[in-house]
Order: sequence, then C-alpha cells, then structure tokens
Amino acid sequence: MRKELTVQALYTLEETIAKDIFEGITYPWEALPKIGAFIKELGESLPKEEYEKRGEDVWIAKSAHVFPSAYIHGPAIIGKNAEIRHCAFIRGNAIVGEGAVVGNSTELKNVILFNKVQVPHYNYVGDSILGYKAHMGAGSITSNVKSDKKLVVVKTPEEQIETGIKKFGAMLGDEVEVGCGTVLNPGSVVGAHSNIYPLSSVRGYVPAGSIYKKQGDIIEKQ
Repeated sequence: MRKELTVQALYTLEETIAKDIFEGITYPWEALPKIGAFIKELGESLPKEEYEKRGEDVWIAKSAHVFPSAYIHGPAIIGKNAEIRHCAFIRGNAIVGEGAVVGNSTELKNVILFNKVQVPHYNYVGDSILGYKAHMGAGSITSNVKSDKKLVVVKTPEEQIETGIKKFGAMLGDEVEVGCGTVLNPGSVVGAHSNIYPLSSVRGYVPAGSIYKKQGDIIEKQ
C-alpha cells in the first residue's frame, strides 16, 4: 500500500456529503464505480426541508443557485450554497459539494467534488474526485481514457499500481491548484496543497506540497 495515495492522505472526509462512500476502501479511485448507486441511496435520505428532488434521481439543495441554462442529469446531488452557472453540463453520477462552483460550459461526469471545489471556466471533469477547495483553472481538463483504451495504471517513481479501471481521470487532494490549460492525463494523482503550472501535461503521482513545473521538474513548496 502506498500511504501517500490513500483516501486519508489526500482528503478531509468531513468536507463531503459522500464521506461514507470511502468506507472500507484504500485508494480513492476504488469509489468511482460506486458513485451512481451511492447517490441514489443517499438522495432518498436527504432532509426534505433542505433538499428538493427535481426529476429522476436529482437532488438540489434549496440554497443552491442553479442557472436556468444549466443541465443536470441524474443521479446527482447539488450541495448547499453551490453555484451551477450558465450552460454547465452535468451528465450524471455527480456529487457537487457545499459552496462549490461549476462554471460556464463546464462538464461533469461520474465525479465527487468536495465542498468549495471550483471548476468555474470551460473545464471537463470525468471519473475524478476533487478534494476540499481544489481549483481547476480555466480550460484545464481531466483526460479519463487512455488512447490505447487499456486499463489505467497509477505510476509512481517506485512502482505501478493496477487500478482495473478503464475510465479514470484525476484524484486531486485538498486545496490543489491546477493552472489554466492543463491536461491531467488518465491516472493522475496530485497530493494535497500542490500547485500545477499552467499549460502542463500531468501524469502519474505529484507529491503533496509540491510545485509541478513540468514532467521531471517537481519541487517542494518552501
């Protein structure tokens, strides 16, 4: 087991309504196949004075601000005080945390966004989990399928971890900052409090508390 890649190392579980999905799993990507069913079960238990069910398997907090032009397909949960902006496209299996922002023309699919995550400008986030206060700059995306369509492997300098998953975007730890125009390649794992330079192509593991300048040039934050 690689401790730095575990759920406990990457995330503050108190900052998501989806905390229970991580019970009994070691690595966060193990939760990806469970998101849809988890939402359906959790949604039915949400307090009706705080959440409104709209359509099939879509629960939206009454305090959330959803623009009329946004599209939300279930299963989905939109948390308290979240903001779903103009032409956002939520394709299903999505949990948007409290105070999170899903912006103009941003697309979500099979994701968990912890509280106060921001994906505000032209982002694609698929088969990914973004930790508390993680932020993706304008035009940054997750690439969630390998070009050869093989199962995704998480690569570290010491080893390769087989995930058994074909679709796997990125696991971003708490307060990760991703620069504009960046591509997070399949199987990217970025440790908490790290910064990714704009226009980067990220693959593999970026340690917590790092600054990613380019492949092979990762320095520790001072």
